[in-house]
Amino acid sequence: MTENTEPATADRRRALRRGMWLNGILIVWNIAEGIIGVIAGLLAGSVALLGFSIDSGIEVLSAVIVWWRLRAELHGTTDDGAAELEERAERIAGGLLLLLAAYLVIDAGRRLLGAGPEAGESPVGIALTAVSLVVMPVLGWMKLRTSQELGSGALRADAFETITCAWLSLTTLIGLSLNATLGWSGADPVAALIIVPLIVREGLEAFGGDDDD
Repeated sequence: MTENTEPATADRRRALRRGMWLNGILIVWNIAEGIIGVIAGLLAGSVALLGFSIDSGIEVLSAVIVWWRLRAELHGTTDDGAAELEERAERIAGGLLLLLAAYLVIDAGRRLLGAGPEAGESPVGIALTAVSLVVMPVLGWMKLRTSQELGSGALRADAFETITCAWLSLTTLIGLSLNATLGWSGADPVAALIIVPLIVREGLEAFGGDDDD
């Protein structure tokens, strides 16, 4: 990961502020999304919605770290421990994502085998994931463009995590909608299993510190 530590020009300072604002918006949105999603997921017994909501909490961790890194550069901080702290946090986030994937596989598999409760309808979950499907691609695209301006590997990785969340929104929305409209309760655990490869890939890249792909 290569971060620019030279004195910031006026254009670069504007890009740094933009990156901080984008991550600030993402942090506020994901906190609200996570809380609402977890409550709705528990009430409906939806493993897909719970997985989607827990991922929102992990995204908050990533966004906070990148926000701090951008702020440090904006204020001319060149702390040698910054890169080490970022690497540790990325590994923690990656480990949490892998644990989330394991949880989804076990819970979704249990429900498909008939050993767990069927998921109920969740109008709140449908509305939440539908809005997220609009918000996340926009934020991800803007963060990706800003990361290119800054040459920031950390912001680039964070942007792709946001884009991945959009895919999680789509698969979760499909599962919830099929359950609500056609009564296919099995669509919920299947939707949860579909997003597992995305979560595993994201977790392995974060755990391995691979931000360049």
